[in-house]
This record gives sequence, C-alpha cells and structure tokens, in this order.
Amino acid sequence: MKLTREIKTSILVLSTLILFIWGYSFLKGKDLLDKYKTFYVQYDNVEGLSTSASVTINGLVVGKVTKITLDKNTGKLVVQLQLKTDFPISQTSTADIYKPGFIDGKQIAIHPNLKDNSVSADGQFLIGTSESDLTEVLKKQLLPLQEKFEKVMHNANDLLVGINNVVDTKGQQDLKMSLAELSKTMQQFHKASSSINTILDDNKGQINGVVTNLNKVSSDFSKISDSLNKAELGKTAKNLQKTMENVDKMMAEIQSGKGTMGKLVKDETLYNNLEKTSKELESLLVDVRLNPTRYINVSLFGKKNKPYVGPVNDTVSKAKN
Repeated sequence: MKLTREIKTSILVLSTLILFIWGYSFLKGKDLLDKYKTFYVQYDNVEGLSTSASVTINGLVVGKVTKITLDKNTGKLVVQLQLKTDFPISQTSTADIYKPGFIDGKQIAIHPNLKDNSVSADGQFLIGTSESDLTEVLKKQLLPLQEKFEKVMHNANDLLVGINNVVDTKGQQDLKMSLAELSKTMQQFHKASSSINTILDDNKGQINGVVTNLNKVSSDFSKISDSLNKAELGKTAKNLQKTMENVDKMMAEIQSGKGTMGKLVKDETLYNNLEKTSKELESLLVDVRLNPTRYINVSLFGKKNKPYVGPVNDTVSKAKN
C-alpha cells in the first residue's frame, strides 16, 4: 500500500503532537508512560515549595509535586502528588514539607505509619505537616540574641555617655597625671628588680652556701628523727607516765596519812615528840659543852665529880647567842 503525502503529513503531525505532549508532561514531572498514584495534601503555607519538587519516602525519591492550588472555601493550599511506587501508604501517613539544605528548595517527605494496615486509595488526602527549615530555626535562635545584643549596645552607649559627662577637662588631666605616676612607679619597680637581681648575682655563692647548710640541717634533723624513732620514745613515755602515776598515788597516800611519810606529815603527836626530843638533845649538847668533865671522867688524883645540875634557861640562851 502506497502512502500518500497527506497520510505521511498526518502521521508526522500526530507524532509531533504526541512527542510535544509527552515532553511537556515530562518537564512538568509527569511521565505518561508510567503508572502513577495521585494523592492530595492540604497545607496552611507552602512557602518555598514549587511544582516538580521531589517527594521522598525515607530519603528515596518516589514522585513529584504536580500541582498547587488554592481552595477558595477554606483558604488552604492543596498540593497534588504523583507517586510511582508500590509501597503501601496508610491513610494515617503524613506528608511533611522540609528543606534539605540552605540552597535546595523545599521538598515533601512522606512518613508512612507502618502500624496502620489501611492503605490509601488513589486520589485520597494525606495528613499534611510542615517542618521548620534551618534558616527559620536559626532566625528563632538568633532573635533573642539580637535583642540581648541591642540591649548591651544600648547600655554600653549609656556608659560611654556617662563617662564623657564625668571625665571633664580636669578629670582628663588627673587621669593623665595618674598614668604618668603609674609609669614612674613601674620604672622604679624595674630599677628595684634590677637591683635585686644584682644583689642575688653578687651573693650567689653565699646563697648557695645557705641552701647547702639548710639541706645539711634537714638531713641532720632527719637522722635525729630516725634516732628518736629507734630510741623507743613511746615505751619511754609509757614508763614515765606509769612513774608519774605511782608518784601521784604515793602523794595521795601521804596526804591521806598512810605509811611512814604520811604519819610524819599528818601525825601532830609524832611531830611534837620530835620537837621535844630535838630541844632535849640541844640542851644536852649545851651542857656537854659547858661541863665536859661531867661526861668525860679523867681523874688523876681521885677527885670526885660534881653532881649533875640541869642547865638554866638563861645559860642556854646565852650559849645559843
């Protein structure tokens, strides 16, 4: 069969029209040769979302946004999604608008509810949510900081104004004088530091000797400490404590009149007897000195001794004087 020119022209025009429709649909994100499922989602705001935006499930691109329309009755935006996937999407699944980066536009991520077994049919509405992008999060975090920074700058401005009001011409001169005095003080401190360094350098040998002596004294003290430890000071201290306890016990017995020493201290009769005996011994010694012949019998001619006469108190007193 021979094709006429009219038939060839018709086939060419029809093919061109089909290719144009397919290319236009492809550029809009719709492939006429593939089987798609269509879903709808309502949002209050879709700022940054455009047609041909990707639709993902767990990061995998499964479709595109094909249309965004405004509902005249509710004032909400209706977004049409065309998905090419056999994955079962439940009726309680959510479609979240998010921004994957600073430069990329917004996309839609479907979060399927795996616990729900009710699968959404073609043309049903999904639950729409919106996630704050990084820019909005940064704005929310930087806004309080901006307010605080502006407040700090305002306080700093007030402080500078107050300083300018306080520091007049006289105050500036006083401040300059204070800085000059501080500079002089630092110079003097530098000179003093140099002098100290010179003194230390001149007496370096003596200082080393003093340090050596201190080390020697420390070593000797350590040896003395070791000797004291070896001397069993603890045992000695215990013996001394025991001795002091015995002394305290003996003194207590003396104070209570027990024993010979206690009786000597507490017995007045014994004291009086001792005093009386002492006086009689003293009288005896005085009489021996005044009348020695009475006690030493040396007689060559048979002379009789004089009888003993007790001493008179006056004589004893004079002998004492």
